[in-house]
Amino acid sequence: MTENIPGAPAPSISFVSLGCPKALVDSERIITRLRAEGYEITRSHTGADAVIVNTCGFLDSAKAESLEAIGAALKENGKVIVTGCMGAEPEAITARYPNLLSISGPQAYDSVMDAVHRAVPPAHDPFLDLVPEQGIKLTPRHYAYLKISEGCNNTCSFCIIPKLRGKLASRPAGEVLREAEKLVKAGVKELLVISQDTSAYGIDLRYAESQWQDKTIRTRFLDLSRELGSLGAWVRLHYVYPYPHVDEVIELMAEGTVLPYLDIPFQHASPAVLKSMKRPADHEKTLERIAKWRSICPDLTLRSTFIVGFPGETEDDFEFLLDWMREARIERAGAFKYEPVAGATSENLGLPIVPDEVKERRYKRLMETQQEISTRILRNKIGKRLQVIIDEPGTTVAKGRSKADAPEIDGAVYVASRRPLRAGDIVSVKIERADAYDLHGTAG
Repeated sequence: MTENIPGAPAPSISFVSLGCPKALVDSERIITRLRAEGYEITRSHTGADAVIVNTCGFLDSAKAESLEAIGAALKENGKVIVTGCMGAEPEAITARYPNLLSISGPQAYDSVMDAVHRAVPPAHDPFLDLVPEQGIKLTPRHYAYLKISEGCNNTCSFCIIPKLRGKLASRPAGEVLREAEKLVKAGVKELLVISQDTSAYGIDLRYAESQWQDKTIRTRFLDLSRELGSLGAWVRLHYVYPYPHVDEVIELMAEGTVLPYLDIPFQHASPAVLKSMKRPADHEKTLERIAKWRSICPDLTLRSTFIVGFPGETEDDFEFLLDWMREARIERAGAFKYEPVAGATSENLGLPIVPDEVKERRYKRLMETQQEISTRILRNKIGKRLQVIIDEPGTTVAKGRSKADAPEIDGAVYVASRRPLRAGDIVSVKIERADAYDLHGTAG
């Protein structure tokens, strides 16, 4: 055990954060606690007092990346603490790396801190212990992820997240709103609302009421969205399952209270595949609802993800999906080639396995189809004025995003400007050109 002495440099921790935005929020919370106790955070494993690796364990490829990161940390440092989704199944880690300091699952903040304390006791210093009120963030200053719940109650056959992260556990609305308020006061211009199942928010608490400012707020998707929209920042909703009450939030989008952007992981459209996935399978009703949403909020942007090559997926199923995407006009879409996941029920369905070369062909065709859809939609924005938030300043051209674009996963807007633009600026941009995924225009 390392012993810290007065006047010695603060102990340093190197941190690796892998996986989705929900895992990123977990990393932010751990780093906030580390900084609150006087630890320095460094990007270099060499010279750090210990390394924390926050793993992802959703797909085999993600597990391989996590194991590679652990191995690199052990080679460069030797004192490694592992946490995150892959930590929920520690045997797979210890079989390869038996000499780790600690392994814990997702949201196990206390376990991580206990391991850090054992390896490197904190150096208590009132100057080092100061932490911003909003905590430490790993995103740029002008946007932040806001996690409103943990876990999930769904039983999708391809997913093991409920096994890794547990059942739905919503945060009280007042607690979420206080965090959001601190973020906005600290300069955050965009709140990205995330969870495993955002539209199920509050079901586990039976929509219990909680206090915020001088109000009583229900822990409910609609109520939380409305109050978040009152803070003056862009509010972007991710991982929303299309439950009936989602229709109510479309009204808030039409009013401008939250961004007209809905991230819904449809995963597929073929009734047969959706049934095997244990997902809602009424594609016609879904198309009707999308049409209704667009009639209420014409500026609505839909983002989604799809899985190709799911066991039993036929060529007809895949063609059905492409036709559905064209009819639904999904503005932003990503795709994954199905991977076997140990512990997922999809591995025991007894359905024909789709060969890897077929998965690859279908993946390319889906992305080509999406590119065609996106190109047509973006061309219609030429000549219009859009509000754009700047992510990366430039001497003559800055890079930003419109209300239709989430950071890192969607397209960009390249903005020419006579005056310097700073990260976080929100400017009016006249769109002059469009390509498959990005827009180009001039500020002013």
